[in-house]
Parts: sequence; C-alpha cells; structure tokens
Amino acid sequence: MDMYGFYTGKEFEAYKTQGAHVENGGVRFCTFAPAACKIAVIGDFNNWQEWYMNKINDGNFYEAFIPDAKAGQMYKYRIYTSDTAFVDHCDPYGFGMELRPANASIIRNLDSYTFRDETWMNARKTDYTKPLNIYEVHAGSWKTNEKDENGWFHYEELGRKLVPYLKKQGYNYVEFLPLSEHPCDESWGYQNTGFFAPTSRYGTAEELKKMIDYFHQNEIGVIMDFVPVHFAVDGYALANYDGTALYEYPNSAVGVSEWGSCNFMHSRGEVRSFLQSAANYWLLEYHFDGIRMDAISNIIYWQGDASRGVNGNAVDFIKTMNQGLKERHPGCLLMAEDSTNYPGVTKAVWEGGLGFDYKWDMGWMNDTLSYFQSHPDYRSRDYHKLTFSMMYYYDERFLLPLSHDEVVHGKAAIVQKMNGDYDGKFPQARAFYMYMYAHPGKKLNFMGNELGQLREWDEKREQDWNLLEYPIHDGFFRFMEKLNHLYLEYPAFFEGDYEKEGFQWLDCQQEEKVIYVIERRALQAGKNLIAVFNFSEKMWKDYSFSVEGVENLQLLLSSDEEEYGGTGIFRQKTLKVDNGTVTLDVPPMCGLYFLG
Repeated sequence: MDMYGFYTGKEFEAYKTQGAHVENGGVRFCTFAPAACKIAVIGDFNNWQEWYMNKINDGNFYEAFIPDAKAGQMYKYRIYTSDTAFVDHCDPYGFGMELRPANASIIRNLDSYTFRDETWMNARKTDYTKPLNIYEVHAGSWKTNEKDENGWFHYEELGRKLVPYLKKQGYNYVEFLPLSEHPCDESWGYQNTGFFAPTSRYGTAEELKKMIDYFHQNEIGVIMDFVPVHFAVDGYALANYDGTALYEYPNSAVGVSEWGSCNFMHSRGEVRSFLQSAANYWLLEYHFDGIRMDAISNIIYWQGDASRGVNGNAVDFIKTMNQGLKERHPGCLLMAEDSTNYPGVTKAVWEGGLGFDYKWDMGWMNDTLSYFQSHPDYRSRDYHKLTFSMMYYYDERFLLPLSHDEVVHGKAAIVQKMNGDYDGKFPQARAFYMYMYAHPGKKLNFMGNELGQLREWDEKREQDWNLLEYPIHDGFFRFMEKLNHLYLEYPAFFEGDYEKEGFQWLDCQQEEKVIYVIERRALQAGKNLIAVFNFSEKMWKDYSFSVEGVENLQLLLSSDEEEYGGTGIFRQKTLKVDNGTVTLDVPPMCGLYFLG
C-alpha cells in the first residue's frame, strides 16, 4: 500500500493490505490504530486467546501472521487503550461478519470464486443514450423463504428467483439496498458496521459473487447502495476504534448525524482512503456495475444544511473518489441521492463537477406525487407542477426515482398516494406511470410498486403477492410489465434523455382541461413517441393539438385498456394528422401513447 497515498486520501486499495488475508498456510492480519497501546488478535484459531500484533511501518499499523488460521473462522481485534483497558472490535476492513447480534469478523478468501461474466464486463460502458430501468430491492423482504428461520433467501437463491422475474417484467438493472453488514434490520443497511463485509443475513462473500455473476450472464446489471456519510454507533465497530475518534469527528456538533449515527470525518486522509477503498472493493471484487451513494446532501453541506455552508473537505473527497472510480472502472455507474440544487453534481470532475453519472430527481418526485395526491378539482391550479421539472431538467443528468423512501414512515405506497377511493386510484396510477416513462430521465421503481400495493413497505414482511389474485391488481401488474417492455424497446423513450432535441411540449397550456401532450424523439433510429395525458375527471371531446412531420399516429398503449382494468372507451388505433393537426376524444384519467 502507498503509505503517502493512504494518509493523503489518495489510496483506493487499502483493503489489499488491511484486514485478514489468507496466505502461505495461515492468515495475515493488519489494522490501522495509531492511538492503541497494544493490540491482540483473538479468534477460533487460538481459542479466543490473545495473539499480540507487532507494530509495523510508521508504528500506526499492527500486524500478525497466524499459522493454521483459515477461511471461515471468526476473529476480533482486542484493542488496548491502556495497559489494562481494552475493547474488542470487529475488523474495519473485515471481509465477512457474524449475523447480528453477534459481531465477530469472519476470515474470507476473496479468491475462492472465479467469475464467468467476461462477455458482460467487456461490453459494459457508460452510455447515456441507452435504457436504464431499475428495480430497487431490499433483499430480505422481496419474497419469504419458508425454509429459513428468518425468512431470508441466500444470495444465490435470491438471484435465481429475481432474474426470471426481472426479465419477464422488463427491468434491465437491479439495485439493492446496502448489502454491507449492519446490526439493525430497521436501518435497512444504511447504518453500517462492516463496510467490506457482505451481510451474513443472506450468505457469504462467495455466494454474493455467484449471484452477481448470474445476473450478468442473464444481461442484468447490478447496483448497490453505498453510504459514504455516516456509520453505526456500535462500540464494537468503527466508533472510537483505537480509543479516539479515528473515523468520526471528535465534536458532536458535526459528529452526530440526523439519524443519530457517527459522521465520517472526511478531512482525514485515512478516512477518505477507507471509503474509497470500500467503493472500489465492491466494484472490483464483486463486479457490481454501479454504486448509488446515499445522502449526498450531507456530503455537500455541513449536516445537510445549506445554511451552514459547503463542507469543502467532504466535497473534495467525493470528487477524488468519483474520479478515481471512473479511472479504474470506466463502465461503472455512479449515482447521487441528492435533494439540493448544488450545481454540477453530474459534471465531470475535470469540468468542476462532482463526477456522478446520474442524480436522483427528488424535485420531480415530490412535485409529481404531490400533484396526484391532490383532488382533480385542484389540478388546474397545480397544473404547472408537472411542467416545472423541464425548467431545470437539463442542468443535470437526472434519474426519476420512486424508491423505498417514498413508501415508508407515513408516506403511503405509490398507488395509495393517488387521490380518491380504491377503484379511483388505479386509473390515475396507470396514467401517472405513463407520464413518468414519457418524461426524460432514467427510471427506478421500488419492489411492490408494480403490484399496486396499498400498504407501506415493512422490512419484516414479504411483498403482498396475493394481491395478484384480485383483477384490479393483476391488471395493474400486467400494465406495468407492458410499460416496462415498451420503454426498453422503443428508442424514443431513452435516446434523447439528456439532449434538448429529444423532448418537446406539444401542449402544456391546458390548465382548465388538465391535458398535457409530450413528444419524445428518437434521435438515431425509430419513430417518435407522442404522449397525451388527461388528469381530470372529465372526458374531453374533439381536443386538438399540432404535430409536425407525420401523416398519422398509431396507438401504442392506452392506460384505459380493459385488459389492464380500464373502461376501454378509447378505441382509435390510428389518428389521422390533418394539416398538422390531430383531433381526438381524451378519456378521463388517461394516458395515451402514439407512434408517429
């Protein structure tokens, strides 16, 4: 390891020397703990007796080689802060960890599995003109495994079930909530104790690699949530690791996050190298295709509060990490969950940006869901909540998220948010999703959204698959499948996501009728898409709009089709364009796609 790089925050492979490494008939252990008085390794291999480590390099690192230690055995570091006072810690760079509430690290051999995804990896590249339809998953609550006491599928089992489902439903990427080790199920993985350890809830490091390999062999990309902002407070993990605030701020005013966890101190080079190495580790060792970084607003601003100013050290860290990851993995996807208006989030670092590929469009999500929660009588007043997103859209490369955060903590499920009674929610939800897919930007949906689920997500329960026994939910489920496949098939949906010529409002001045018309253009090949929406409760007869360059429009999809639970009122398969004008009757609460 480059020691200077480690201390200055330039190292991306610290895990290759830190942690526990199987080699030469034993295991070499190494940990960074400058303030420790002395350190011993305890574990299965020595009956949990103390094996003292030696100071190496500049005296801030401790190392021990233990013969006959092997993969699968558990261990901890006993860190003395004086001659007699000590705390037993898991390994910050440990590659495996016990299932909570136990907390020992587990020796893993990272070379035990050979990937067979060369075709996928060699073809992988960052291409903003390609479709990106992401299915977000919490691994423990997608489906229940009745054979497991906790109801969990192991990684490989989960992959075998998810792949055919994703292919049938029309998703080409899956994004997992954090799979790094965490002690509290209710944190969903966002408060970590093992930044290099795949959570043992679902199996081993090797099993995780097999799952990702299987996704790739079936042409599905895999993204993982990563948390570079904060970590769990548990005393056996990173908190006060060597008896001092080694990873966190010593000042509680900035050291404690809004979630009650410890904020990383990004001004320390050792912390930067730790986090950069963790991100690189998941991409390099497990072949993840992308990383979604959580709570980037808390990186940009002190405590996520713009009034407290920009955290310059943290911003420098994210720039260095993103640029370094892109240099090492040019085809990887880097995504920012960021609700601020900080400029240049998706600009390259060399252009002065933060270096992300995509930014979650939280503004679009909030405005759109708020619009559909309101009574149709107020949608004339709120009409331009849906047009506002295009006023700022080209400032960044946006991704449209309907994530886990939108279906928990009293926010209601997506279909549940739609205004009105049970039967009235589904026509609106179908039209809403057609609007989402016609809007520029890549797409993300959390599991269960496609079922028309009417309860908030609970990490302890599987999705309500029994809803598919009810015709209105089954129709919605099949509608989402159709919509997803259309999105993947027709270039007009995605080719021009970030090009101004890829989008045009054909009509966005119908405040009284609450009608919108969008044109999405296929920039390289294929027909253009015309999307017509009526978000009012009224049928509008003889509505007209203008369109250029076509003689007729062919119906591609109606949200009101009977097979999806609609009324089937709209039956025109072809619309004639007369002197550049189209006239049609638009059903209430309806979305219509045409090719032209």
